[in-house]
Amino acid sequence: MPDNKPMAAIGSYEMALPFQAVGVKSVILNAENRNTFEEVLEKLAREDYAVVFIQEDLFVEFTAKVEEINDKYNTSVLPVPSPSGATGAGLASIRGSVEKAVGMDIFAER
Repeated sequence: MPDNKPMAAIGSYEMALPFQAVGVKSVILNAENRNTFEEVLEKLAREDYAVVFIQEDLFVEFTAKVEEINDKYNTSVLPVPSPSGATGAGLASIRGSVEKAVGMDIFAER
């Protein structure tokens, strides 16, 4: 039976609070501590978190770091919409990952 690995969420208070309510570790980033995102993400990956949910605007701003973590560690970093709404970055990320894995865009409209 596989080990139960922890999950985390990084984002604003409004985004992370629902995750915290179901037992997911939440890291609140606001304007004052937003510059710590890369350090926090790297720490969670080193601690072998299975999944780290991040707010879409952080995903867009720190795409290079997210890609580095996804390549270097056994941690999946997934974008989720911010309280202000979805930007489409999450869907684009999933679409790109599926296309990379399958070899074609299975979501393309025909």
